[in-house]
Order: sequence, then C-alpha cells, then structure tokens
Amino acid sequence: MNFGIMGTGRMAVRLADLAAKGGHDVKLGSRNPDRAVRIAGKLGRNIRGGSYEEAASRDVVMPSVFMRDGAFDDLKPFAATVAGKIVVDILNPFNDAYDDFILPWDTSAAEELQKIWPQARIVSAFKWPFWEAFENAEFEGGPMDIVYTGNDVEAKEIMLELFKASPWRFLDGGGLAQARFTERMTLFCAQLGARYGLLPRVGWRLLGKPWTVGERDAYSATVERWDRP
Repeated sequence: MNFGIMGTGRMAVRLADLAAKGGHDVKLGSRNPDRAVRIAGKLGRNIRGGSYEEAASRDVVMPSVFMRDGAFDDLKPFAATVAGKIVVDILNPFNDAYDDFILPWDTSAAEELQKIWPQARIVSAFKWPFWEAFENAEFEGGPMDIVYTGNDVEAKEIMLELFKASPWRFLDGGGLAQARFTERMTLFCAQLGARYGLLPRVGWRLLGKPWTVGERDAYSATVERWDRP
C-alpha cells in the first residue's frame, strides 16, 4: 500500500515506521522536503522523504499537523488531491498549554478535517497513544486499545491493514462524529495520567465480560422480593 504522511513530527515518524514494518511503502512529506528526506534516511526501511504534494498524492494520506498556529489551514489547498482517497485522521485540537482543546464540544478535529476535505474518506484513529508510548508498548495488564471511528466501512478495513504491525488492539467506535468522544478521552487520559504519575505512557483499554440479556446475578432475587407490591 502507498501511504503518504503530511508532517515530520513525533507522531508522523512513529506511524511511518509502524506502517513500514507492515510492508507498506511510505512517503514522509514536509513543507521543507529536505527535512523529510533527512528524517526518512535515518528511519530506513521503505520510507522516503519528500514534499506535502508528494505525500498527498499517495493512495492513503495522513495529515500530522497542529490544528493551531495556522498549520491546519495549510491543508485546505489539498482538498482536490485527496478527494476520494482514504485519509487517516490523528489530529487532536490541543491548545498551546495542552490542558484544553481549541474546539467546542459539539465538533471534533476529525469533523473539521472532513469539512475542509469534504470528499475524503476519513478514518479517525490514534488519538492516543502519545508518541512516548510507541516503544515498550506493552503495559501491565496488556496493550492499550486504539478506538477508530468513521463512516466508511471499507476505509476502516484498509486503515487496519495499513497498521497491521501495531502492537495494540483496535476497536471500532462507530461513525466519525464519535471522534468527539475519543478526542476528549485523550485529553482526560492526559490529565488522569499526570495525576497518577503515568503521563505520557498512558492509554485506554476496554474491560468487560459477556453478558446475556436477562442473566441474573446474586442480587437479583433480593431486588425482586422488594419490588413486589
């Protein structure tokens, strides 16, 4: 699979390497192509550096930029280039202090990306982990979960294939608007992790046990007795 990343930051580099480990061909793009070439050369494998334009021309595209400071606006001119393509969204709308979001509660970075790239097939994923958790990804109790969201079933399947070398478990979180929750979960994860001295190597994992509708537990009989008239 041909994968293009628009950005050369910490998450971009790690996800480029993860995709390359799965055997995919990766183009790491930058507004400064020379920088991307240098970074790609250090990563090795099947990763090459280039421009934003080259990255956006790939079959699957992932922007890895800040939503603030005008960087998000730099993506707007590529709407036609990515039309019809699968786009992996990893953006979180953090403010400068990383203690809140710059977006209101009734939207998400994923939905804002869909607005500027209206014909892209967006899959939102990797809202967590933070970049420091890519090495030694196994935590006590097992690996964290990556919750992905999107409206295109085929696009979700292709995203999973792209990151098949991931050490984490993937959970389908539903439609793209559900990214409002995954992004806020990321913010809360950071705050909770800091409180307990775990930040930045933190994440979420869904725990549970199958439950049959109508199944009784030890308290059922007691409650039923009190519910009788």
